[in-house]
Amino acid sequence: MIVKGQKINDRYEVIKTIGEGGMANVYLARDVILDRNVAVKVLRGDLSTDEKFVRRFQREALSASSLSHPNIVEIYDVGEDDGNYYIVMEYIDGKNLKQLLKKRGNLTVSEVIDIMLQITSAMSVAHDSLIIHRDLKPQNILIKEDGEIKITDFGIAMALNATHLTQTNSAMGSVHYFPPEQASGKGATLKSDVYSLGIMMFELLTGELPFRGDNAVEIALKHLKEPIPSVRSINNNIPQSVENIIITATAKNAKNRYNNANEMHEDLLTCLNKERLNEPKRTLKYDEGISDVVTITNNKNIDDSIVSQIKEKDEDSNKKLIIFGGILLGLISILAIVFFVAPMLTEVPDVKIPDVSKWSVIDAETELKKLGFEVNPEVEKESSKEVEEGLVIRTSPAGGRTVKKGTEITLIVSTGEVVYTVEDLTGKNYIAVKTELEKVYNLNVLVEEKEVENTTDKKYDDQEIIGQSVEKGKELSSGDEITIYIPKILEKYPDFKSEGWSVSKIEKWASEKGIILTVEETETTLYPEGTIISQSRGVDSYVTSGATLKIVVAKKPVDIEPPATDNPPTDDSSDEDNQ
Repeated sequence: MIVKGQKINDRYEVIKTIGEGGMANVYLARDVILDRNVAVKVLRGDLSTDEKFVRRFQREALSASSLSHPNIVEIYDVGEDDGNYYIVMEYIDGKNLKQLLKKRGNLTVSEVIDIMLQITSAMSVAHDSLIIHRDLKPQNILIKEDGEIKITDFGIAMALNATHLTQTNSAMGSVHYFPPEQASGKGATLKSDVYSLGIMMFELLTGELPFRGDNAVEIALKHLKEPIPSVRSINNNIPQSVENIIITATAKNAKNRYNNANEMHEDLLTCLNKERLNEPKRTLKYDEGISDVVTITNNKNIDDSIVSQIKEKDEDSNKKLIIFGGILLGLISILAIVFFVAPMLTEVPDVKIPDVSKWSVIDAETELKKLGFEVNPEVEKESSKEVEEGLVIRTSPAGGRTVKKGTEITLIVSTGEVVYTVEDLTGKNYIAVKTELEKVYNLNVLVEEKEVENTTDKKYDDQEIIGQSVEKGKELSSGDEITIYIPKILEKYPDFKSEGWSVSKIEKWASEKGIILTVEETETTLYPEGTIISQSRGVDSYVTSGATLKIVVAKKPVDIEPPATDNPPTDDSSDEDNQ
């Protein structure tokens, strides 16, 4: 038992407990050597006595510690002290996304895109290193007061998914985000993380999980067999371009998904551009294979208890059908009555949401509650030219829709016409600016790329604003449009020869840049073997994806021996001696 004031490894002095779970307890501690606050996660229960798991946990955590990205919680140390296995991480003073959702219900589209851009940017780095998180869910995503996102639990997630783990609460918490391949016990890939990101994006936008059930088995089966609901059927204010990202990310057939987090990130970057908002609903190329037939294979990448329970559920279902078949035949008349009567007694009625726009909040709440709706006590605020301050602009879900009685309705209330005096936005982060202008001032913000080149005097950040369509000092009102420009950084080819590049390093570089590389070897004694002799594109050429590049590499000449003859020479001297 770790207590306040205790020092772990004679270095990390525990200040307080900040989290408890089935897998680990988390403590706020002070690193007395570096004089900084850290979070220390200590394994608990059966995990700390499972040597196989502990070894894998330490190995995976150390592997994850190699990841460097502003949106990934940094791992400082992994070790053991008096039987306590721990991992020391960057301390983040903030909530996780699950806690935020419980407070807010759901987030705005611009907030969700901002969050998903940060997450996919971080996961792109992990996927580039072939590191799969395997347990992406809102509980593992921290959010700071300034909106910065931090992904945590890389080491634990990777270790847990490769060992024999049966904690019920862990399975229930994660199974909501399991891709079909993990739910059926198959191995996880980069695309498995993509599926979890899609489910998370669905939940952030709607405040709901796409699949619910009484237990982990029931939820896992739904991931395998049921199509994901449309987010636009829940909130038709969500652009089709945004739903299209969820459609691709959560495809049951992995062939239909993004190949990795970076592809999803690229789609997110442009989904709110004006020309994409009303694009056609995306159709999937490969069959999704949704059916009632589910094949379960046993594998350590999912909780074995879930796999076995799904198998047992299928077997038990067959037995019960046989046993109860005869009974049902005898009671068919009663069941027929129940079949028609029960739904009428238990079905929740459909109710049309009234249009309460331009109503006062009190009047709108009264009307909605009278019709049997739940009203979210926290209203959302938005600027408006047309609607007076304090009155309702619209509801979420929107008025005119027919939903089930008891559905929670959120009121979007006007703050009046808010005028934004344009600032000099250059140098600021475009995601933060876009989110603020859309959320606070209700402006239509477009993002466009402009080609720039890094120089010794100026190094550009790919999220930095380098220009704007409306000059400083102008005033914009709700609904007005502004375009912000971000850099499309032009890169020149390195001088592979003079900089001493190896072939393997060039191959990796070309793969990252999308360059089609051809390697030609030439025999020479003028250069050491493996030296880059020449390149087809000069150092003043700009790098563009899809371009071809040929490099010539020195190869050691093959030694040529004189050809052998069929008849060896005779020894004349021997013949003379014999005469």
